[in-house]
Amino acid sequence: MTTQQVDVAIIGAGTAGLYALREVKRAGKSFVLIDHGPLGTTCARVGCMPSKAALYAAELWTMRQQQAEYGVEGTQKLSLNQDKAWAKVREMRDGFAHGAANNATKAAGEHLIMGRAHFLKPTLLEVKTEDDTHYIKAKSVVIAVGSRPVIPGFLSPYQEQLITTDTLFDLKQLPKRLGVLGLGAIGLEMGLALHRLGVEVVGADMAESIAGIDDPEVSELALQNFKHSFPMHLGAPAELSQEGKTLYLQTQEAKIAVDKVLVALGRRPNIDKLNLAEAGFSLDDRGMPKFDPHSLQIEDYPVYIAGDANSYRTLLHEAAAEGAIAGFNAAHDHAQPFKRKTALAIAFTQPDIISVGQRLSELAPAHTIIGTARTSTNGRSRILTDAEGILRIYADKTRATILGASMIGARAEHVAQFLALAIDNELTIYELLAAPFYHPVVEETIQSALQDIARQLEPSPYPLGSQPQ
Repeated sequence: MTTQQVDVAIIGAGTAGLYALREVKRAGKSFVLIDHGPLGTTCARVGCMPSKAALYAAELWTMRQQQAEYGVEGTQKLSLNQDKAWAKVREMRDGFAHGAANNATKAAGEHLIMGRAHFLKPTLLEVKTEDDTHYIKAKSVVIAVGSRPVIPGFLSPYQEQLITTDTLFDLKQLPKRLGVLGLGAIGLEMGLALHRLGVEVVGADMAESIAGIDDPEVSELALQNFKHSFPMHLGAPAELSQEGKTLYLQTQEAKIAVDKVLVALGRRPNIDKLNLAEAGFSLDDRGMPKFDPHSLQIEDYPVYIAGDANSYRTLLHEAAAEGAIAGFNAAHDHAQPFKRKTALAIAFTQPDIISVGQRLSELAPAHTIIGTARTSTNGRSRILTDAEGILRIYADKTRATILGASMIGARAEHVAQFLALAIDNELTIYELLAAPFYHPVVEETIQSALQDIARQLEPSPYPLGSQPQ
């Protein structure tokens, strides 16, 4: 048994935990970093990085169709070695994961404790390792334990045939036939990637739209773009059944044989084994403690919760920002609230799907103007793809500031970053129109949508795109 006193105890060595550690070290505070393993961030091991490697492998293969249109001959004779392609994806995943694990080991050094932690009191932890039990008395604590995939109970009879994003990249070979339950961003991304790599994919989701799209016009075009990729059964529950050794994904329209099922129904925080209630924290009916999203403090305790653990915004850049906030506050005497970043989400589905700022359903129609631009009128987009896309920007009718946006289009990721910066800085559409837009770039769709908004507002006395000196 070992007892240790520190300024800050950080539970979890993922993205949020490492950013918290950065701030604690900057403040010169003593610390321990606790993780039960495996080390390496969710993004690097099972999330954003390996999924993008799979999407890139699929893009390289599908580009042969465009190459033929531009005179590259012999593309019809090309073949795909699926095993080698997948092995390269897994190799890329291993590189990202090892790098993230090494970062954690290097950052924490001798202060890394590999074991499972739970609370005895709000600032007293018990950590069980392979060969000892550690009692950590901390002045403050950061909870950054991440999340795990949700697997509903009705799927338990089919456990051996189920995979999640946490286990997908451990497969040495891809299944011939794959069912995907959940067509949010990650389910759609992986469904498309594996379909393009030759897997027979079928997907299902209770929602009427895919990738969590909120704007009906963007949703309609997204479905038009992807409905021919693989069958998508939306708006109704799906079930699994088994006859002999054959597994079936059954919807209202069809019963399809599959070899494996990718369960992409979201993730749940890994806080249920931390002993929070017994340690004195108040929990809601979902088992979550009450916390301030701007300071990340739990109630009035010197305890902070960051990243996927709080289930607020489960994206890497949010986990990094939250980890920094939590670490800063844990290393100082009071909980400082911070401005949150503009909401930003990107599905790298080729064409990409983005959502920035407030969603359309959150806005009051009487106070909102929508500017629309079709990618078919954008020169750069037309060169990149013949797929139809659309950008919809939402602006405040009174202040002419950008509130949010949704889009499907080639390289929409760049549009998302541009608009997030504009919203963060509360720029008006006139200020944005005065910015330079090079030609031809995808970002010119922003200019077109802004001009559509300007036409619906009171006329400006100055030329659109110019400001008086």
